[in-house]
Amino acid sequence: MKIAAVATAFPEHWYDQRTLTEYLVAAFGGESRLAERLRSLHANTGIDGRHLALPLEAYGDLADFTAANAAWLRAAVDLGERAIRAALDRAGLTPDSVDAIVFSTVTGLASPSVDARLVDRLGLRPDVKRMPLFGLGCVAGAAAVSRAADYVRGHPDAVVVVLTVELCSLTFQRGDRSVANLISTGLFGDGAAAAVVVGRERRTAGPEVVATRSVFYPETEHVMGWDIGAHGFRIVLSAEVPTVARERVPADVDAFLGDLGRRRQDIARWIAHPGGPKVLQALQDGLGLPREALRCSWEALQRAGNLSSASVLMILEATLRTNAGAPGDLGLMLAMGPGFCSELLLLRW
Repeated sequence: MKIAAVATAFPEHWYDQRTLTEYLVAAFGGESRLAERLRSLHANTGIDGRHLALPLEAYGDLADFTAANAAWLRAAVDLGERAIRAALDRAGLTPDSVDAIVFSTVTGLASPSVDARLVDRLGLRPDVKRMPLFGLGCVAGAAAVSRAADYVRGHPDAVVVVLTVELCSLTFQRGDRSVANLISTGLFGDGAAAAVVVGRERRTAGPEVVATRSVFYPETEHVMGWDIGAHGFRIVLSAEVPTVARERVPADVDAFLGDLGRRRQDIARWIAHPGGPKVLQALQDGLGLPREALRCSWEALQRAGNLSSASVLMILEATLRTNAGAPGDLGLMLAMGPGFCSELLLLRW
């Protein structure tokens, strides 16, 4: 089982962090105390800028959830098509070779789902198996690759496309002045990523998926997610997330690797979903890693913000591009998300 290729796609609209902050200050009413807090929170993210699905001035025209979700669907289909075509091209494959597609999002709703709307646009076969996922949030990029690996384990000649599309800007809540929402408006961005996972009978380059593990943390459902209603998507984001990253994830990593006869010291490449600066620093500290080990994660956060499920695939793409390494090198891909939960994958080059 190998990850044959990864590709990302971003909206054409990119804004530096200061511009976004000042737009949001005005959108929240310009109150001086709130403006000061917003500027402070956003300045501490370490993010240079973010891509947005729409031009900044268009967000004021989104009168309700219906309008925002319609904009999400249009952009999601376009970005999804671009990401999949790029990934298949890198893998040297064509759309008609795809046997299954795993699609994940947590920033919009559609039925038929985005993967269904891409079948004709991409020229996928009518018998393609579709597995749309919703609700996994930031963990979904890693989880979707795990589920794709499960599929090709049973179908060793199969080709599975993983697609994640997150348009976080279209969940903006003008009436929510909670700390969680103020932080999220400075942290999350828009983008899509696709990966091609193939079975062992397909000869290709790329890291092998050696093993995967899912971990659910009991009684943590309140830590992260959405409050979904007529208002749309309202962020739920607890201050406990960095604590979980620091205190729970390292033990799970050790248990996962230990069951495979490995240790942290055996891992040459770390592909970690960035969350935010506090979460990434907590994970780095908990795992006892130097900053360089998570360089691709820090750079992805700085360049585009937190892309929810797409981030870990963006980081994997950067790792494949910048860190050739040596045959036999091991990598650990990991992400956390609503549940609260984590997903771990051991990769071998």
